[in-house]
Amino acid sequence: MENGVAQPVIVAIDGPSGTGKSSTSKAVAARLGLSYLDTGAQYRAITWWMVTNGIDTEDPSAIAAVAGKPEIVSGTDPETPTITVDGVDVAGPIRGQEVTSKVSAVSAVPEVRSRITELQRTIASSAVTGIVVEGRDIGTTVLPDADLKIFLTASAEARAARRSGELKGADLHTTREALIKRDAADAGRKTSPLAKADDAVEVDTTELTLQQVVECVVTLVEEKRAGK
Repeated sequence: MENGVAQPVIVAIDGPSGTGKSSTSKAVAARLGLSYLDTGAQYRAITWWMVTNGIDTEDPSAIAAVAGKPEIVSGTDPETPTITVDGVDVAGPIRGQEVTSKVSAVSAVPEVRSRITELQRTIASSAVTGIVVEGRDIGTTVLPDADLKIFLTASAEARAARRSGELKGADLHTTREALIKRDAADAGRKTSPLAKADDAVEVDTTELTLQQVVECVVTLVEEKRAGK
């Protein structure tokens, strides 16, 4: 504490799809009065822009050439996070199948990663009370000096079940295959692969309810704050 004011706390939450990252991060941020940033939504947003503007997402040089064009703005209120591209609300469209199938390829382009990483660092450093940032490379690449790093894991089966629950009527087997493929793409990326930071706390959510995961993370943040 300096002058009786708590230092802003920066929490990085990483992990593959379907581990409960978004639900956990939003709930923890809301409970602790912190800002919230879904970095995956930013990569989806830039992918949506590429698709909408007819950029060939199979061509890294074409993507790199326009990576600086779209203006991406993330609202960081955990209760109502928003995302716009060039002033257009894209919260719905970025979750569609077309963007989902192309986001790994677009995210792998170094120019895209450096652009979005810079944006994420700017948002994190300007969060007055602190922020919960969720993604795949936050603790390792984006915010290596975060006060607390959490790495969420879960079995492929549990993650597929959660994901297909979100994707109304999606076939469990297909969902599981898609998740495994996406993990491999994200973990095998040359630029900022999905990886657990050495100083991250791993939380396996397979057998836990969302509420239990939230309690666990809130406790970790509060302990970190008390010890700062």
